[in-house]
Amino acid sequence: MAESLFDQASERLADAIAHVNISEDAIERLKSPKASLQVSIQVRMDDGTLKVFQGYRVRYNDLRGPTKGGIRFHPNVNMDEVKSLAFWMTFKCAAVNLPFGGAKGGVAVDPKQLSKFELERLSRGYINAIADFMGADVDIPAPDVQTNQTIMGWMVDEYSNIQRRLCPAAITGKPIAMGGSLGRETATGLGAFFAIETLLPLLKMQREQTTVAVQGFGNVGAAIADLLSKAGYKVLAVSDSKGGIYAKQGLDVPSIISYKNSTRSFQAVYCEDSVCNIVEHQTITNEELLKLDVDILIPAALENQITEHNAHEIRAKYIFEIANGPVTPAADTILEKRGIMVFPDILVNAGGVTVSYFEWVQNRSGLYWTLEEVNDRLKHSMIAETLRIWKIADQKQISMRTAAYVHALTRLSEAIDAKGTRAYYVQ
Repeated sequence: MAESLFDQASERLADAIAHVNISEDAIERLKSPKASLQVSIQVRMDDGTLKVFQGYRVRYNDLRGPTKGGIRFHPNVNMDEVKSLAFWMTFKCAAVNLPFGGAKGGVAVDPKQLSKFELERLSRGYINAIADFMGADVDIPAPDVQTNQTIMGWMVDEYSNIQRRLCPAAITGKPIAMGGSLGRETATGLGAFFAIETLLPLLKMQREQTTVAVQGFGNVGAAIADLLSKAGYKVLAVSDSKGGIYAKQGLDVPSIISYKNSTRSFQAVYCEDSVCNIVEHQTITNEELLKLDVDILIPAALENQITEHNAHEIRAKYIFEIANGPVTPAADTILEKRGIMVFPDILVNAGGVTVSYFEWVQNRSGLYWTLEEVNDRLKHSMIAETLRIWKIADQKQISMRTAAYVHALTRLSEAIDAKGTRAYYVQ
C-alpha cells in the first residue's frame, strides 16, 4: 500500500527530533491534528440540479496562536492531503516566528467547471458549513490552490452575515476594499525571491550566471519567474498544467505573462506594446522541465512532483520549493546523496502566510500599511529566518529541510513548555 501524504509529512518531524532536546509529551502532541472536520456542501447549479461537494478543514495545532492556513479548490482534495498541509503550516508558522498554529482546508471540486455564480454559492456554502470551526481568534483561512481574493471576499462576507457583524480579521487574502493587505497577492513569490537572494552569495553564485526553471505558472510561479527575470537571472523554462516552454537563450517572462493572460495559452514571445512576436523555443512537458540542466529548479505546482522514480534524473544544483511538499522524503534521500541541495517549502513559500499575518494585524488594529511598509517587513522577516536556518544547517551539518524543522520544533517546544501540563479526564 502506498505511503500516505501525511505519513510522508511526519517523516520530516522524525528527522528533526534527533537534533532537538524535546520531551516525549511534546512529541506526542505534535503527531496528530487537534481537530478535523469533513462537511457536505449542497449547491444548486445553474441548470436547477443539486450537487453535493465534500469539504474539509483541519486545525492541526494552536500552541503558538490561532490556526492559519489556506483553502484550496481541487478535484484531488481529501482529508489526508488537508491534514498534511495543516501539519506543514504548523511548522511553517513556527519557522518564520508567526504567532499562529497550522490549519488547512479545501473542497474536492474542479472550479474551472463551475460558473461564477456556482462558484460563489460553493464558496459561501463552505463557510456556512465550517463557521463554528473558525474565527479571528480560532482559525483564519486564506487563499490557496485555485482560490483567490474574490473567493475570499465572498467567504468573509458570508462569515460576517452569519455573525451579524463585520469580521474582516476572520479571513485573509481579501480584496483591498474589504480590508485586504497591499502586497498579499504577490507575497509568496516575493518571499521566495528574498530567500533566494539571501542565499545566492552564500552559494557563491551570481544572478546573471544563474539559470532557472519554474514548474507551475499560476499566480505564485509567474510572480517568482517575473521577479527573477527582472533581477537578471536567466529563466530558461516555465510550465503550467498543460505543459511548458524552454528556450536555451532565456525567456522574456513579462511577455509570456502578458501573452498568457490575453490568450490563456503558452508561447515564448517578445511583446512591444500590443504586438507580440514568437521567438525560438521548445515545447516541453512538466516532467521534462523537472529534468532540465539548470542551476535552480523551482517546483511551484502541487505536492509529490519529485519522487524516488525521477529523483535520479534531476540535474538542477538547487531546488527551491514554492509548492507544498513537492519533494518526497524518499526523493530527499536520493537528492542529498547526489549533492543536490533542497531549500524547503516551510521556509521558501512562507511569504504568503507572513503577509496574511500582516493583514490580520492590520484588520485588528484598524491601521493599514503602505505597500512599501508591507514589503519591507516581509523582506526583514524572510532574510532573518533564512539566515538563522542556514546557520543551524551549517552548525549541525544537516540539510536545510531538517534545519528548518529543528528551528520550528524548538519554537514549538518552547510554547509547550511555557503552557505547562494540563490534566485531562473523562466524565
